[in-house]
Amino acid sequence: MNGVEMDLVSEEMLSSLTSMEKIRYILDNVRQGKILVLERGLTPEEQSKLIEMTMSEINLDDFIGIEIESYPAKEESSLLRRLLKKPSLQTRLTMIGPARHLKTLKKDREVISALVSMR
Repeated sequence: MNGVEMDLVSEEMLSSLTSMEKIRYILDNVRQGKILVLERGLTPEEQSKLIEMTMSEINLDDFIGIEIESYPAKEESSLLRRLLKKPSLQTRLTMIGPARHLKTLKKDREVISALVSMR
């Protein structure tokens, strides 16, 4: 069958993994051609590491990189966090896929539009 596989990954599944396990899981699946939609996005540090590892694995013959989009992070503003002056970024729904198949067409605060090609 010809097509692109898309996995919707729950927050519970991601929270059971370490940061490196999450990144490896994402990279392994995206390299297989899957598009992943994460219920809860990655931390800024995890995103940086994902991009760094992706750059080291690029091979122009079969893996040209990833495309990643997520909704803007929300800053948690609980009274306790404000008192402790420890802002925390709440990452949100994130879409990650192989750059060869996934192109972001439009992104704003409420909608991410993407084009999935089967080249």
